[in-house]
Amino acid sequence: MSRSLLRPLPRPGATRTLLCLSFCGGGTASFRPWAEALPPDVELVLYCYPGREGRYTVPFAADWNALLTDALDAVRTVAAERPYLLLGHSMGAWVAFDLTCRLEAGAGTPPRTLIASGADSPVRWAEKRRETPTSADTDEELLTWMSTVGQLSDAVLAEPELRAMAVEVFRADLHASDGYRYREGITVRTPLQVLYGADDDLEDPATGWRPLAAGEFRADVLPGGHFYTPEVWARLPEAVAALHPAAAGNRG
Repeated sequence: MSRSLLRPLPRPGATRTLLCLSFCGGGTASFRPWAEALPPDVELVLYCYPGREGRYTVPFAADWNALLTDALDAVRTVAAERPYLLLGHSMGAWVAFDLTCRLEAGAGTPPRTLIASGADSPVRWAEKRRETPTSADTDEELLTWMSTVGQLSDAVLAEPELRAMAVEVFRADLHASDGYRYREGITVRTPLQVLYGADDDLEDPATGWRPLAAGEFRADVLPGGHFYTPEVWARLPEAVAALHPAAAGNRG
């Protein structure tokens, strides 16, 4: 299997897959505990962006299209196995949205559900490029932002080498995301669920994402900030309506 995909708890007999895409500067570690929060018929598969963890020797994606091309290969691998749901957090939500657009346009099999977590609507791409954090920020500014939202552990903050690596990965992902452009009028037919923290600094995600859904839409606000509360984050798949049919009513 490609080193871009990690299966924390392999379930070869599963009937569905939850494929997750990380936030800017992130890897797979924050998502691995989710395997224990999934129904027994669902396998957790994590996509690892280039330049980190098991793909440390792979060059960072040069731009947005390179990142999407790499991610698309991973999605096709997962889609060939069984039906899947696609979840992206923060930058990963935009990656997941763009991937779904490309898949619906003929690049492969779209997910059964798209879950956008902790992200402003892609319609705001121009505004987001002018807001902190940006790839032009200093190392200290990037560290401050990551620390404020809870993206860095105390262990990383305590080690200069780990801090430098975290900034390098974060800046590389910011540079790639600078190339994203939302094309006016683009929507997805795939059912879309939006998750966001009550205390996150986002501009009304429910309203912003709603026009991008040509099909079913649902928005759920959860306790906490950009990464919710530790308790909510640890079991975030429990908030994914498509994984739990009894809770799948539309809240859009």
